[in-house]
Amino acid sequence: MNIRENKSIKAIITLLIFSFGFFLGNIGSSYTQSKDSTVDIKTFWKVWDILDSEFVTTKHKDKLGQEISSTSTSEYDGLSVEDRRIYGAIKGMVDSEEDPYTTFFTPQEAKSFETEIKGSFEGIGMEVGKKDDVITVIAPLPGSPSEKAGIKTGDKIIKINDKITIDMNIDEAVKLIRGPKGTSVVIQVYREGVDKPIDFKIIRDIIQLPTLDKFYDVKTGIYTIKVYSFSEQVDTLFKTAIKEFALSKSNKLIIDLRGNPGGYLESAVDMSSYFIPSGKVVVSQDYGEKKKIEQMRSLGYDLLKNKNAKIALLVDGGSASASEIVAGALQDYKVATVIGEKTFGKGSVQEYIKLTAKTGLKVTTARWLTPKGNSISVSGLAPDIEVKKATSTTMEQITNRTDNQYLKAVEFLNK
Repeated sequence: MNIRENKSIKAIITLLIFSFGFFLGNIGSSYTQSKDSTVDIKTFWKVWDILDSEFVTTKHKDKLGQEISSTSTSEYDGLSVEDRRIYGAIKGMVDSEEDPYTTFFTPQEAKSFETEIKGSFEGIGMEVGKKDDVITVIAPLPGSPSEKAGIKTGDKIIKINDKITIDMNIDEAVKLIRGPKGTSVVIQVYREGVDKPIDFKIIRDIIQLPTLDKFYDVKTGIYTIKVYSFSEQVDTLFKTAIKEFALSKSNKLIIDLRGNPGGYLESAVDMSSYFIPSGKVVVSQDYGEKKKIEQMRSLGYDLLKNKNAKIALLVDGGSASASEIVAGALQDYKVATVIGEKTFGKGSVQEYIKLTAKTGLKVTTARWLTPKGNSISVSGLAPDIEVKKATSTTMEQITNRTDNQYLKAVEFLNK
């Protein structure tokens, strides 16, 4: 197809390329090219025409003798040449912001993402993020294939199957890691203190996101609430746990947020509201020059008003996002003593926008600040009492609450 002969498509794509709001569906905005810009839209169409007239698709056969095209990649499967180029151009525009958490989703990617946020998906069950420009494991989910295989918080993912992760964004990595139940993926990681990269061959499964466990130890007199994620169910489950703690004879509480990759902002504010007086700032959202800082304030739940509770809050390098909001708020108001290791440092807000019936955009809209104005995303949160996780720590110890970090919290509360 000669694009010059199709003026309607050209007009639509021009508007897409030069519209920050992506004029898709009901979303759109005007664009005015700055006087400092040296970009000429004719360059885009020149490349388009060269691809039409010169580009030859490379085809080869895989090990089974099936023909594979060089243009056949999962996010573009089943799309026309025109759609593939349009989506590719949008992806390029989004990637130019150089933010690992801002991503455009093609129809196939959007479907996968929307399934995940409902709480169930197929994969190996681990949360990843970008740290020092490297795809890093925030935390393997409890009981997941990744945890059982031996993946640990802080592992640097350097290769997924045969693809090196240098310059790969988070969503590209997630797309490669996920897949149908019963299939396998090979993850190569660099682990601090280990001389050589480690390869893990992991069989994918259906992943159900856990939310919360609670436990009262009669011997120590300590009530523990372990929060795995800030999902849709956490508000109700945490309220039940806090009610039980309020009615118990204990005034010593451990909130364990280790390995918790976060979730809903509202749930972090709701959880903090059991410990922080009504109207006090829990977290601020800094929108840069876009608009004024927005402050999220405590709802002031009074279930613990007569409890005089002593609280230890456990964190580690796998505590991220909403976990850091709760830890930062309770730390700033000196409501809890934070014990463990420095948190991950994912202090940004993402909004998911449906662009059309089949495409979406996850975009960073703000950065989080603790009540004292400290940026969570700069370097994470430092604990009040640093306790490095013992190298010999097993998942069984963590599950049974016999690991060194948990025992330090018990020791602190029983002083």
